[in-house]
Amino acid sequence: MENISEAKLSIGQLVRHRLFEYRGVIYDVDPVFMLSDTWYEQVARTRPPKDEPWYRVLVDGSRQETYVAQRNLEPDLLEEPIEHQEISRYFSGFEDGHYLARRSN
Repeated sequence: MENISEAKLSIGQLVRHRLFEYRGVIYDVDPVFMLSDTWYEQVARTRPPKDEPWYRVLVDGSRQETYVAQRNLEPDLLEEPIEHQEISRYFSGFEDGHYLARRSN
């Protein structure tokens, strides 16, 4: 099996999609691609590697959530909060350009 790459981004980090240029915040990380092959064939048109980290992202200013390969994301330098109806579900606050993960009990 090939080496699994380490995640370069983290939960609560603001990011920007390199191709589609939307902003968002990461709320979950998978070490490798975890969705179906059908989803990959239909949605991942640029065929990013499956053996690298993939991120679940709340998209700023919309109701959308996306599943994005590491190579398609970069840190968002604006460091301003995003607007998404699910923010409070995953995060307890926003501090110094980063969302604080909600603690699970």
